[in-house]
Amino acid sequence: MTAAKKSRKTVKSVWPEFMRYPWARALAALVLVLAIGMVFNPEGVFYRWGTHRDMFRQIAVPGILACGMTLVIIAGGIDLAVGSVLGFVAVLFSLLTLHLGWSGWAAVPVCIAAGLAAGTLSGSVISVFGVQPFVATLAMMVFARGLAKYLSGGQKISQAVQTATGDYKYVDLPRAMAFLDSKILGENIAVVTLVLLLSLGICHALLNHLRWGRYFYSVGGNEEASRLSGVPVAGTKLAAYALSGLFAAVAGICQAAQEHQGDPEAGMGYELTAIAIVVIGGTSLAGGKGSTGLTLLGALIIGYLEKILSVNAVGEASRLMLTGAIIVGAVLFQKTRSR
Repeated sequence: MTAAKKSRKTVKSVWPEFMRYPWARALAALVLVLAIGMVFNPEGVFYRWGTHRDMFRQIAVPGILACGMTLVIIAGGIDLAVGSVLGFVAVLFSLLTLHLGWSGWAAVPVCIAAGLAAGTLSGSVISVFGVQPFVATLAMMVFARGLAKYLSGGQKISQAVQTATGDYKYVDLPRAMAFLDSKILGENIAVVTLVLLLSLGICHALLNHLRWGRYFYSVGGNEEASRLSGVPVAGTKLAAYALSGLFAAVAGICQAAQEHQGDPEAGMGYELTAIAIVVIGGTSLAGGKGSTGLTLLGALIIGYLEKILSVNAVGEASRLMLTGAIIVGAVLFQKTRSR
């Protein structure tokens, strides 16, 4: 037996057999994070429901982005544009509802269509012209951010609306924004948390109960074999990126509602958070493996970790460095368990 094989056998023997399952590793990581929260617990804040409610609210937008990212990664791709599409849709939604007076019933479909169009454009460049996903979505990331700044004039679209005389008047918060930013059930759960759960449910149904879900796994696992088996590879890739754009639009609407404004800089770096959620949950970056359940676990791990660091007054710089280290550790752990 070679030294490398002995090393792999030793690594496997250290862990219980059930730890070979991604959900078990993600669940163990979540338990560890919760244990840390119970230890580093200033003034008993971790035992208050409000702390957990706020965590669910804060992770909702990145979690919705991660739903679309899960579909793309399972299909063997990557989408760097979701944060910029979020910012573009946040600006568009705020412009329509705050400045133009559109109702939510009219503004929401237009914004979702805009996100869907952005994702479809990225998917078309990848599936039809054969451009690498990294390059195509990087181009869309820059384009969507520029579009957000063009629509907003480089300014935040807020409740302060400039009149013809140059003065500013403040408009009431649209009902659509107020509803999405509200809490229900005795203010015990945020509406955006329910939007996240609905997004996860839709992705779960797609991956587990529809033919296109099987296509995503097939193309991500082996694109050439899928093509030879009659799977519409180009259409599958296009659908994955289109849905990613759709979920980015939903996240942008929720972001605007939470901030009561459309910020053209909103969502910067969120694509990395979405990728981190998916990877830490256990979905393979190589494609063909993963689930929305794993994405949910990844969102809880990231959400609780950031909340624990926040309540313990850890600076943003340290939080970002720690998140980066955790992403690398999660990927290395996956690699070790796949040997």
